[in-house]
This record gives sequence, C-alpha cells and structure tokens, in this order.
Amino acid sequence: MPIRAAFRGARVQACVLLTLMFVVHAGRASAGAIQVPAGADLQAALESAQPGDELLLAPGAVYTGNFVLPLKAGDAFITVRSAGPLPADGVRVTPADRAALAMLQSPNDRPVLTAADGAHHWRLVGLEFVSSGTGEIVSMGGSATRVEQLAHDLIFDRVYVHGAPDRPQKRGFALNTGAVFVINSYVSDIKAQGQDSQAIVSWNGTGPFVIENNHLEAAGENIMFGGADPAIWSLVPSDITVRRNLLTKPVAWRQAGWTVKNARRVLLQGNVLENVWQSGQTGVAILLTPRNQGGRAPWSVVEDVTIESNVIRHAGAAINVSGHDDERPSAQTARVRIANNLVYDIDQRVWGGSGVFLLVGNEPTDLTVERNTVLQRGAVLQAYGRPVWPFVFQGNLARHNQYGVFGDNTAPGQASLDTYFPGATFVNNLLA
Repeated sequence: MPIRAAFRGARVQACVLLTLMFVVHAGRASAGAIQVPAGADLQAALESAQPGDELLLAPGAVYTGNFVLPLKAGDAFITVRSAGPLPADGVRVTPADRAALAMLQSPNDRPVLTAADGAHHWRLVGLEFVSSGTGEIVSMGGSATRVEQLAHDLIFDRVYVHGAPDRPQKRGFALNTGAVFVINSYVSDIKAQGQDSQAIVSWNGTGPFVIENNHLEAAGENIMFGGADPAIWSLVPSDITVRRNLLTKPVAWRQAGWTVKNARRVLLQGNVLENVWQSGQTGVAILLTPRNQGGRAPWSVVEDVTIESNVIRHAGAAINVSGHDDERPSAQTARVRIANNLVYDIDQRVWGGSGVFLLVGNEPTDLTVERNTVLQRGAVLQAYGRPVWPFVFQGNLARHNQYGVFGDNTAPGQASLDTYFPGATFVNNLLA
C-alpha cells in the first residue's frame, strides 16, 4: 500500500501518523536478507535487489559512490540498512551511534544519494550520509516536470546526515518527492556563507511529508517548503507533518528557523525551535508566506496550517504570517491556527530582529491565535499592509511592553485593532 493512500482525502492530524506508521511497519517483511560486505559494489546490489529484499551493510564500513535508487516493480519495500546494533525503533540516532552505522560517501561534489524517475518503496535505516562537496547530500527530484517522475514511498529512519565542520554544506535533504518519511534521524553541520542552507527542503515535491523525532541543524532554514518555483505546474507541497523535532543551530553560527513559502495542510506540533538570530534573515523562528519566487508560480499559497504545543525560544522574533507575496502575484494565506505554544526569550537585544511575538501583514485570512504563553521584549502583535479578517486572539498570556498591539502609522491598542483587524475577537488575554 503506498504511503500516499493514508493521506487521501484527509487533513493532517495526529491520528494520521498512526496510520502511516502502520504502513511503514507493514512493508518491513523481508523476502531475502542479502549481505553487502565492505568493499562490495553497493550500486550493483541496489540494482539487483527485489521488492521485499533487505540489503545488510557492514557497520563501520564506507561505501563510496553517487548512489541511485532504481525503479522497481511492486509495492513491497526494499530495505537498505546497517547490520549493526541500532537504536530501537522510534529512538533517535545520534553521532554517538556512528560505530553501528554504515557510511555512504560521495567521492565528488555530487549528492551521495539520488533516485531514478518514479523510484519507490525504499527504506533506508542506520546509514550515515557524507558528501565530499558543498551542495546537497541527499537530492531527489528538483528538475522533475511531471508528478510521475517523482520518487515516492521513501523512508529515512535513524540516518545521520552531516557536512564537515570546516566546509560549507548547502543542504542535507532536498526532498522533491511524493510520500516520504524522515524519522528518528540526525542532520547537522549544514551551513553556507552568502546563500541560505537547509537541513530539509522541498519546492518541487507533492508530499505527503512526515518529519518526526529528528535533530535538525542548519544555518539558514532548518526546514523550508518553497524557496524556488516548482518545475511541476500548479504544484504545492501538501500534507506536511513536523512533530517532536529539535530545530537548532550552534550559537557559534549566527539565521532563520522554520520557513513555509508554499504549502498546504501543515501540522507543526511538539517541536523545539531555538537559536534564531538576525543575519541575512530577520531572526524570526517561524515564517509563513506565499512566495512566487521566480514569478512563474502565481498559484503559490500557504493554507491550513496548525502550529501547536511547540517550544519557541532564543530568537529575534517568534512568528511572521504574510497573506500575499509582496513582490509578485500569489494566492492568499488562509486558515492558520497558532495554539498552546510556549514562547520565551524573544529578545531583540540578544538576537537582533524586532522582539515581536506575532508579525502579521498583507491580508492573511482566518487567523486564530489562542492559549499561548509568551515572554517577549517587543510588541505582542504587530501589523502592516492590508487588514486581516477574520482574526481571533484569545486566552493568551504575554508581556505588553511598550506598544502591546500596534500597526504601521496607527496608534497602539484599539486603534490598531480597528484598522488592521476589523471585527476581531480579542478576548480573555492577559498582557502584563
């Protein structure tokens, strides 16, 4: 059964992941266990593997090449895994587990792992991915022009993807795919100068995407959907679940947190987002904005987004929601709910930026903000551009600070609410 089927016709919610995890484990039955010892031709093993097979790689061994997941008939998963003693299912791998992992390393500036057009039902477990270049480590589907060219039903479980401490690295995962999981994994040392860098990015993939229980470390955006126009007409990355991850940056680096520029049906739940400062980016931890990046995708949109039960800390600003692309035509941001989050150390004196909890502009519609606890140095709510309606802000605890609620060229307080949030529900808040 394809992973995509678990999403069909449903908005991403907590129960969806349970369905998906059943699908993952249902595909694990192995028709044959095949040893791939150190020094063996791993690409040849990938080519000869059949649905249901399990390729067992030697722990600690290094397999060098630019590996390609081939297209196979059938919908039983082929598993490629280390034969070493891995962390248990559901436990995040860390660099301390390296001795148990098998390493896949690129000999050049090309990615370690790509996929043939339409490749599907591959499960990669207990592997370390290392690039000798500065670009993408795992790269899928960026130039595909048709949905059927996208790899899909892919699982990356307990993998360690990283750059080198002394070398730039643009991306960990470029996942322009159909259905894909990245779970229980560790992505680090993704950093570059003069350009954004991402632990996980997708701009030309349909999804669904499940990103769960990972350590994600990148100097630019830890996770980004969008950032470039899709090569597939009318594509919007959809059905995105981001849960129980640590999104962080070493403070020895000093950029953005989690960015959505083009996405539908997004659940961001139970994550820790931290160490986000102003440097090239504005220091905001979560950015939601439709972005018709190259002017060729006027359908770009952000809609049906839930941000709940996260910890957002050590940042220049917390959340920015924009309703339209401010440079090119786009669709309108719609139906965003921000609830039950703990937000603290939002401090422009330390991290740069504005110190604002929520910056809203350019007419998003149907925005709800409720039951958040916020300790910030700037305004609670700042608005710009066209008005926002409908808007609900209720049951929140925050600091008022100098301005509380204000909009551009408008007096703080009720005047700003009337101008930028006409008809708003603004009740049961404590602004200390």
